[in-house]
Amino acid sequence: MTLLRRSTGLLMTGVLALTACESPAEPTSSPTSAAPSPSRQFKPGAAGVGDTYFPTYGNGGYDVGHYVVQVRYDPEKDRLTGTTTVRAAATADLSAFNLDLAGLTVTSVKVDGAPAKHTRTDDELVVTPAAGLVSGNGFVVEVAYEGEPRPLENEVLGGGGWLHTDDGAIALGQPESASTWFPVNDHPSDKATYDFAVTVPQDLTAVSNGVPQGKSTSGGWTTWKWAERSPMASYLSTVVIGKFRLTQAEHKGRPVFHAVTSSIPQGAADRSIAGTVKVADYLESVFGPYPFESYGGVVVSDPRIRYALETQSRPVYSAGFFRRGENTGVVAHELAHQWFGNSVALARWQDIWLNEGLATYAEWLWAEHDGEGTAQESFDAAYGGSSSAVWRTPPGRPGPENLFSESVYERGAMTVHALRVAVGDKAFFELVKTWSAQKRDDNATTDDFVALAERVSGRELDPLFDAWLYGTERPARPEPR
Repeated sequence: MTLLRRSTGLLMTGVLALTACESPAEPTSSPTSAAPSPSRQFKPGAAGVGDTYFPTYGNGGYDVGHYVVQVRYDPEKDRLTGTTTVRAAATADLSAFNLDLAGLTVTSVKVDGAPAKHTRTDDELVVTPAAGLVSGNGFVVEVAYEGEPRPLENEVLGGGGWLHTDDGAIALGQPESASTWFPVNDHPSDKATYDFAVTVPQDLTAVSNGVPQGKSTSGGWTTWKWAERSPMASYLSTVVIGKFRLTQAEHKGRPVFHAVTSSIPQGAADRSIAGTVKVADYLESVFGPYPFESYGGVVVSDPRIRYALETQSRPVYSAGFFRRGENTGVVAHELAHQWFGNSVALARWQDIWLNEGLATYAEWLWAEHDGEGTAQESFDAAYGGSSSAVWRTPPGRPGPENLFSESVYERGAMTVHALRVAVGDKAFFELVKTWSAQKRDDNATTDDFVALAERVSGRELDPLFDAWLYGTERPARPEPR
């Protein structure tokens, strides 16, 4: 994510079942089944994964493999109807389980084709299947729902999720947003693949994640289909509905799909996201192969969105980033997240610096590559110009209230540079490539990163990380060996 800072101008780097619509393809695997043994003790799954910062986010007792999300949205009535199919596997013997779903009314739930009981507790959908779910077995949940979608009031950004706009909608936000438009296990530790089919009035476009799968029009409505075949954290899902200038191309055998809100004058925003593949190719040379099957970007103009978010394969940018002209720095930040934050995802929110510190450092690397000053100069400016709050807030343990603070971004990037100085360029660039390769499509923690850094460099690095990630005073300036 990148926050738009008005005061300095600096980047602080950091969505009715369908009618006349063909369903997206589902994986061919079927849920396994076994008769529950009388000796088994079936219990409800936890109503949260137990994340230290956000204990109620996500749900326990199962692991999702794939979502099929089919929604129809009428902007004039601000009404969403949908059917979402969740393919999952039980990780415990379950008598019931939860899905995160905010605000919308559930009209029916089926588990493995059979009607299931369901109740609501705030933003939790509690599902009780007709028979217990055996640990290790697969199961399929189908939820039908409808209503007027509403954003969440979360603890960090003041809101996230579905936003009704003048001509459509935007579903976006971090650390949560997906539950405002489909039932989901809403924590990054449970990544899954996705199919999206979004039906909107035929004069509008619906952009989502992954590879475009075509569109079809019937009776004044158009269904746009998208498929994300790489595992994705739920907060990285998005849909943006409205009128856009669309650009489609191909790069290295992958589709490129850009969308810029048509109300934005043609110019800097279009040129900036047109540079996506150029920036991605440079980052590929530093971090290793680009991890996804498509490229793209979406630019929106809405006063409620003052940030850019690394929504998987297709980041969404506030138009504010381009008001002063072309800005490939923010593009570099959000594209770096495709490696660090998306492909290599968080196991817990405390380690957000792994996303934002590495993405901010990628901005510094891109600036150097683009002839705008070296990474060392960017470090010097950050080290010398940071406020005292940066040094009081440890980026490795920021607390939920500081999840997107300057410390996480700037001090996170300074930690990366201090590591590079300590181990040398050869070990450092081997480290980041190895990290992105070994943890591809997986989840990771700071401890994992530190262990790999010590293995690759052959050095004990606890003092460095203790000072830069967890200390509350400014560390000494790192000196090259």
